[in-house]
Amino acid sequence: MTRVIEQQSRVIHGYKRAYRIGGDGSAIMFIHGIGDSSRTWDDVLPMFAENHLVIAPDLLGHGDSDKPRADYSIGGFANGMRDLLSVLDVERVTLVGHSLGGGVAMQLAYQYPQLVERIVLVSNGGSGRGVSTWLRLATLPLAPELLMLLQLPVSRTWLSAGLGLLRRIDHDLGVDALDLARIVDTPPDSHSRQAFARTLRAVVDWHGQVVTMLDRCYLASNIPMLMIWGDRDGVIPYRHAAQAQAAMPQATLEVFEGAGHFPFRSDPGRFVMAVEQFIRSTEPATWDQHGWQTRLRNGPEPGDHLHTWTGI
Repeated sequence: MTRVIEQQSRVIHGYKRAYRIGGDGSAIMFIHGIGDSSRTWDDVLPMFAENHLVIAPDLLGHGDSDKPRADYSIGGFANGMRDLLSVLDVERVTLVGHSLGGGVAMQLAYQYPQLVERIVLVSNGGSGRGVSTWLRLATLPLAPELLMLLQLPVSRTWLSAGLGLLRRIDHDLGVDALDLARIVDTPPDSHSRQAFARTLRAVVDWHGQVVTMLDRCYLASNIPMLMIWGDRDGVIPYRHAAQAQAAMPQATLEVFEGAGHFPFRSDPGRFVMAVEQFIRSTEPATWDQHGWQTRLRNGPEPGDHLHTWTGI
């Protein structure tokens, strides 16, 4: 039986936080990427809800959540996820984070490790500097105004033609042409466009990604972890998967051949099976404050691949 996923919202700190929720059982929180919304998970939420309580928020500044002049940092988003879990009375959760959402999931595990049972990173950010040129361009001055111009009919025609060309020449970005067009078309007003720009500039500049999870990920060595990546990701390069796995050797990597940046949309059935198998085959992490403090004091073990970014 297909489970009904409901659209709900709560006001937290004076701002509306929209989310989708359904099912029952162990909790899974799905965190979308930049410029996207909880709707990105539409194909998989009902399937997961057959066995789990699923929660898919719209990050602040995205989807149907409010879009104030506010904190759009990774840490701020992690705080928002903690607050939402608290008001929903959910004590512990498996996190599934896509792209920027993967960085938010890792930040949540860093700030509030007692909440996290498992982590699934999907085409996640924070594992290397590389990022698509169009995201770098979107960090430049007047980017919100450029997004406004993209709403014009003539611009949509040119955008559609450009994405169609990428598909015809078999460019990696062409694999995700429909989803990229959907995201570009999402910001309907100035508040949405400003929120998108602030979020992007918090994690990306002209040189690439500016936030890394690799310098602290050894603290999550006790958390079961699965990484899922499309080998034709034109937004965040697939080569980042090897860097992330080297820094987090406990992580299992599953590669979706031929998929781009949205493997859960290109093959929803396989995605659900992979995550369900991961959950069934692992025990939830146990919060051990003493162990966490010991790892923090000692740093990574000798031989661990600790990555830091210096210079540009």
